[in-house]
This record gives sequence, structure tokens and C-alpha cells, in this order.
Amino acid sequence: MSTIPITPEVADEPWVLPDKGTIGMACLIVAESAIFLIFVVAYIFYMGQSLGGPTPQQVLELPIFVTICLLSSSLTLHWSVAALRKSKIGAFTAWLAATFTLGTIFMVGTGMEWHHLIYVDGLTIRTNLFGTTFYSLVGLHATHVIVGLAMLLVALVFALTGHVKQEHAHRMDVLSLYWHFVDAVWIVVFTVVYVLGR
Repeated sequence: MSTIPITPEVADEPWVLPDKGTIGMACLIVAESAIFLIFVVAYIFYMGQSLGGPTPQQVLELPIFVTICLLSSSLTLHWSVAALRKSKIGAFTAWLAATFTLGTIFMVGTGMEWHHLIYVDGLTIRTNLFGTTFYSLVGLHATHVIVGLAMLLVALVFALTGHVKQEHAHRMDVLSLYWHFVDAVWIVVFTVVYVLGR
């Protein structure tokens, strides 16, 4: 009678619960996603229902340049965190500064667009349904970009003053989750407002 050798199963590695920072940011992103979803649905629902002008077709232009800047900032932030993991503080700081600059360019472009819409085209938040939903949705996103820029600026100041080390890479990972979320939301906003809405 032959016996078949039984190979003991290799136990899987135990699942490690993510740290509080990652969990907290994930919860924030889920909650913020729900809020953005409401605003996007409202914009789509009221699309084309304004009784008077100006209409999106009359006043909106595709913000291609600032969109490229914002989406590129996700890449520069990724490279920044990757450099920090390798203790390349100089590269980390440079890529982080590039990220902040690109985000700032996006906000300047948004401000210029709003200035033109308000003072040249006469579109305010009270003009019509389009104005109300446009400024609400795009303004909500702009607010999140400003919050992200504030956090990036704090990280940049710490980096420039020599207070950032390799062990802080995970904190930057958590911050990058927020920034990537803001960029992803802009893709939705850009598509709904500037592509489908026109």
C-alpha cells in the first residue's frame, strides 16, 4: 500500500489593515464623490432648461491648456513621492514644486475664465439655471483644488526647510490620493460641462 505525500499548505500572509490616514482619506473621497455626483446629476438634469441666455454654446470654451496642466500635476506628484521613497529629497522637492505650479496655473486659468464669463459675457450664478449649476459644480471642484494646493504648499515648505525624510513618504501617499481624486473629478466635470454641455 503506497502512501501519497501530503504537502502542507502554505499559510497566506495575514491581511494587514490599512493605517488610519489611508482609511480616513478613503472615507473622505467616498463622501466627496457622493457630493460631486449630486452636483453632476443636477447639472445634467437642468442642462438646456435655461429660459434665457447666455447658454453654454455661447460662452464656454474648451479649457484644454489648464486641463493638461492639472492632469500633468498627477504625474509630477507621483514622481515626487517615488523620489521621496528613494530618499532623493532634491528630486522630491522639485517635482512637488512642479505639482504646485501646475495646480496654481489651473486655478489662475479658472479665475480668468470666470472673470470673462462674469464681466464680459454677463453670466453670474443668478443669471439663469446654467449659471447656477455651472458655478456650483465648477466652483465646488475649484474649492477642492484650493484645499489640495494648500496641503501641497505645506508639504513644500516642510521640504524646503529640510523637515521631510524618506519615512514621510506614506504621508505624501495619502495626500496624493486626494490630489489624484481631484484630477479624476475634473475629467468628469470637463466631460459633462465642456464637452456634453456644449
